[in-house]
Amino acid sequence: MRIFDPHIHMTSRTTDDYTAMYDAGVRAVVEPSFWLGQPRTNVGSFADYFDALIGWERFRAAQYGIRHHATIGLNPKEANDPRCREVLGLLPRYLGKDGVVAVGETGYDSMTAAEDEAFAAQLELADRFGLPALVHTPHRDKAAGTLRTLDVVRESGLAPERVVVDHLNEMTVRAVAESGCWMGFSIYPDTKMDERRFVAILQEYGTERMLANSAADWGHSDPLKTRATAEAMLEAGFTLDDVDVVLWQNPVAFYGQSGRLNLDPVPGFEADAADIAFAAAGATFEGNSVVRGVRA
Repeated sequence: MRIFDPHIHMTSRTTDDYTAMYDAGVRAVVEPSFWLGQPRTNVGSFADYFDALIGWERFRAAQYGIRHHATIGLNPKEANDPRCREVLGLLPRYLGKDGVVAVGETGYDSMTAAEDEAFAAQLELADRFGLPALVHTPHRDKAAGTLRTLDVVRESGLAPERVVVDHLNEMTVRAVAESGCWMGFSIYPDTKMDERRFVAILQEYGTERMLANSAADWGHSDPLKTRATAEAMLEAGFTLDDVDVVLWQNPVAFYGQSGRLNLDPVPGFEADAADIAFAAAGATFEGNSVVRGVRA
């Protein structure tokens, strides 16, 4: 079983997590830039953080057989801090770099005017750089925040198929499904969404444009929740092919729009039996030609 976690904050995780993830079948991740856990006080702290995401963290993941990619953006929580707003001018320096596969996380936290401005500016950057956008929906008043999110996406002119609206639940999935955007679900131990609720959503809405992620971060979270989701899908009667669609093919298709995915096996890590079986099937991903090593 091969797994691509499309939203996980590995900066906050240990090397033991990388080992456990590889053993569970994780072969690729996307790490969105996010809140540090305490307020940043200047733009320089963002530059150091972005440099670490596209440099050190990519190297660290590779030591454990996992391909690491990043999204770069000003997260909505910090969009409200005037000391951080200057980072919007810094983003173009990073959005053209290898391994950066989307703009984000952007979107809403408290749905303020400052968040409106930062969100719209980053969707414009996504369009300018030909990148997808990863959008965070607010933890409070999520239903209203999701509808407002979809309005901003429509107004931006960015094609909905280039946007994933994340942290969805049963109350918000329908509107996003109808919008044409991708649907992201963060599978957590005791908040947001668990694997069995997500499986029920798949049973109602199908697997198309669905992404499941662990979003593991500094708080109570679990980097193996993607594997737990796969097992829950199988227990509910979904096939191995269905699991592969949700946990590999869909994130490859979404982030492959960037043209910057590298899914070749890391040197020194042999392809496992599942990888060989998928390769033997002879199907190949026909997205952007820059995507490498993809077995669909």
